[in-house]
Amino acid sequence: MKDICCIGHITLDKIVTPKQTTYMAGGTSYYFSHGISRLKDFKHYKLVTALAESEYQSAEDIRALGIDVKIIPSRKTVYFENIYGDNLDDRSQRVLAKADPFTIENLKDVEANIFHLGTLLADDFSLEVIKYLSTKGILSADAQGYLREVRGEKVYAIDWEEKKEALKYIDILKVNEKEMEVLTGYNDPEKAAIQLAEWGVKEVLITLGSLGSLIYAGGEFHRIPAFPPKEVVDATGCGDTYAAGYLYMRNQGASYYDAGCFAAAMSTLKLEHHGPFSGTEEDIQAIINQA
Repeated sequence: MKDICCIGHITLDKIVTPKQTTYMAGGTSYYFSHGISRLKDFKHYKLVTALAESEYQSAEDIRALGIDVKIIPSRKTVYFENIYGDNLDDRSQRVLAKADPFTIENLKDVEANIFHLGTLLADDFSLEVIKYLSTKGILSADAQGYLREVRGEKVYAIDWEEKKEALKYIDILKVNEKEMEVLTGYNDPEKAAIQLAEWGVKEVLITLGSLGSLIYAGGEFHRIPAFPPKEVVDATGCGDTYAAGYLYMRNQGASYYDAGCFAAAMSTLKLEHHGPFSGTEEDIQAIINQA
């Protein structure tokens, strides 16, 4: 049995910034897996992804890093276009293709202590799949995909219709400022965190950009500092990197605060470079120690 398993689609990403346009693999599962692969205990991690045969190479590249990968054949691969302005917190998106959703049948042979749902679009994981995985281990999720619906090629912000039922089964939830407000109606992170906890989430992670992050667990708030990057190069995948760092440390028995600091420092290092996290645990610790 693995310690951590991330389930999610690897995507084709077209990333447009004021400086350049690049094409690369992406998606929560991609950034999460690459991040974990750079940490010492990566052998106890598994990736489950679904993509078209023409894009298998992006999963094989992760397997080549020593990661255990399960590929579920899909008719298509998710194809995202991400357009950033001068403020990297603002992003517009189009979806040019969608992959098949994950099903209980796909996941019956997958075992782990912690499952992380790398949601990209609202129909990636049904309520039935959430309920099923919650019986197999601790369930973690990124809310972003549940708040995005595709109509045509355009991505529309929506509320999560089944949130009150689904969050009963989700132990750890990561949201950003915009997502917490859509879900709860509150723009105050503390009020939003309390509301999400009342709906059933045991560990609420709210990332607040340059203001750091807030963790609410066990009825207590833990304020995580932001570690300023030397240079902001590429924000894509920062939230996924945060989730990877947090779950990695929590699985090793770290406190909420220490896991949050590790996650935040890991995200800072990722922010300074194009592509996924490419540092080491020593680099992360150095960032924390300098603060």
